[in-house]
Amino acid sequence: MATKRGNTRAVSAGGKRAKRVAERATSDSGSYETRLEAAKQASLGQLLFKCSRLFNEQALRLASQRWGVPVRMAHTTLFPHIDLEGTRLTTLADRVGVSKQAVGQLVDDLVDFDLVERVPDPSDGRAQLVRFTERGRRGLLEGLEVLEELRGDLGRRLGNEQILRDLLTSLQSLLGALEARAEVTDP
Repeated sequence: MATKRGNTRAVSAGGKRAKRVAERATSDSGSYETRLEAAKQASLGQLLFKCSRLFNEQALRLASQRWGVPVRMAHTTLFPHIDLEGTRLTTLADRVGVSKQAVGQLVDDLVDFDLVERVPDPSDGRAQLVRFTERGRRGLLEGLEVLEELRGDLGRRLGNEQILRDLLTSLQSLLGALEARAEVTDP
């Protein structure tokens, strides 16, 4: 229980920071647009969204070239949520946060690309699992290599690999805090 309280305090501190940023954005100094842009620049969420989008777009471009299939960003959002032994479509939809129908269409595309397959669930003959094919496993490994290449390139551009190592550690902590918060706040 102490962990949940600790995370609640961290969330409260984050909420206070967001409130201060919003107050600065609505203060009398500067134009509204200038204040709004300053608030956006100071927003952790905005920065994470932008970095994620740009990183994903660059990785996707490289991975699609290597795989020779027209994989889209929507397809790659499924990859981290597919367990190697297989995942039910409903579980996959819950993990991604979209409808079963939307995930089903993406899975159909990935089946056509021979990256995933649908197999019977051994624990329930009526259900199916989505799992990576051999080509999909190789593609996943190649995709992870692409991500590592991008990380290396970013380290060189920043001129300091330690910055990325520290960022990785911080993001792992942030992910843990967000997952813990989701456990407390989600029904």
